[in-house]
Amino acid sequence: MTVVLAIDQGTSGTKAIVVDGAGRTLTIAEAELHPRYGEGGLVEQDPAALLASVLDTGRRAVADAGRPIDVVALANQGETVLAWDPRTGAPLSDAVVWQDRRAESVCAELGEHAETIAARTGLVLDPYFSAPKMAWLRRHVTTEGVVTTVDTWLLHHLTGEFVTDAATASRSLLLDIDRADWDRELIDLFGLGDERLPRIVACDEVIGTTRAFGGEVPVAGLVVDQQAALLAEGCLDAGQAKCTFGTGAFLLANTGTTAVRSTSGLTSSVAWRAAGATPYCVDGQVYTAASAVRWIRDLGFIRTASDLDSAAAKESDGTLCVPALAGLAAPWWRPDATATFSGMTLSTGPGHLVRAVLEGIAAQVATLCDLVASDLGAPLTRLRADGGLTRSATLMQAQADLAQMPVDVYPSAHATPLGAAALARLALDPHLTLREAVGQWQPSAVYEPVWSAERAAQFRSTWTAVAETTVRKGDLT
Repeated sequence: MTVVLAIDQGTSGTKAIVVDGAGRTLTIAEAELHPRYGEGGLVEQDPAALLASVLDTGRRAVADAGRPIDVVALANQGETVLAWDPRTGAPLSDAVVWQDRRAESVCAELGEHAETIAARTGLVLDPYFSAPKMAWLRRHVTTEGVVTTVDTWLLHHLTGEFVTDAATASRSLLLDIDRADWDRELIDLFGLGDERLPRIVACDEVIGTTRAFGGEVPVAGLVVDQQAALLAEGCLDAGQAKCTFGTGAFLLANTGTTAVRSTSGLTSSVAWRAAGATPYCVDGQVYTAASAVRWIRDLGFIRTASDLDSAAAKESDGTLCVPALAGLAAPWWRPDATATFSGMTLSTGPGHLVRAVLEGIAAQVATLCDLVASDLGAPLTRLRADGGLTRSATLMQAQADLAQMPVDVYPSAHATPLGAAALARLALDPHLTLREAVGQWQPSAVYEPVWSAERAAQFRSTWTAVAETTVRKGDLT
């Protein structure tokens, strides 16, 4: 029975779990990370801290498990990039996080090519994705070494290899999504024609070995974080969808073997390349979810995220919030949008503001559900949910009410590393099916809508009008 060390290297922290052959989590080790935020949309991380967190959490998890591991899996942030020296592995820049907006100028210059880029990649021309940030680094920081997503750098330190997985590569704006391979014309378009790009591998491919966590073991199960969660939650068939409520909120829906070109402002990516197949997914993003909760914590409205339900008002007083603290993603794609509260009166208290933030997150996700349904040609019937904010019953109930569908909460807080672990098991045992590698699960909670469809529609109509006002305000600045 395969024992897996699965590492989830994320924006706000790194988590390592050891999973036994039956899929049971034996140990967990975590390390908090602190991105730096600055003017002009700067969001950066210290690469040394990222690497140290991977090594530290992995070693602690293995030590606590007290048993040898058979394979190491790695899930990554997706669109975070850095420059580094391929001879020494030394970083040549800070890691530019997916939330960073400084590459807006790169995207503006390529605006006339936006439709071509979307047709080839399935993505929207936006600084959220890897290529604009890579080009920005080359212009403003260094022309030395290589510039890649963080996973390639971490894997180089672990194995000496120079690779990325197909799902992560599909988030770059440099991949022909139908072929799932690098597109030379796109690479040249972003001014990256001289770059050495990593080899694209399958998510269930053994890419090498590492001694970083004890004895020499293979490394496999490479995948971008949101697709890992989609897999762990068993969204293996077209039309099944999940939303991860983490630093941001990320809704993904499996579209089968077709790379859907969204007509509603969403993006299309490789879900995973595994078991000889390459399914796709459409996805939409809410840039600030847990990060919005940290914001209200820092303002003193709550002490910790666990206080959300006790701090939130039981009923809204009409206060609405568009928590666009880092801009608005689909369907607006307005990085310049800012957060807005409206409808406040002298009787509005901190609890009403807390509730408004949670309902604002849920309203954005509900909007994404509608857009996914438009692209799929059929409505979603259920939504699977994971991530730290699923512990808030207030948020989950608001999600069910505003999306007008049941929300099934994934029973583990570790969907992303569990998805990576499933891919690693598949790599070591090719006789397994993907469904067998993932296993079955039952929700820890199910939230059914209690609002009427009319009430939900009225709320969302009013909230959308406020969101559109926020976007128009950006047009005037």
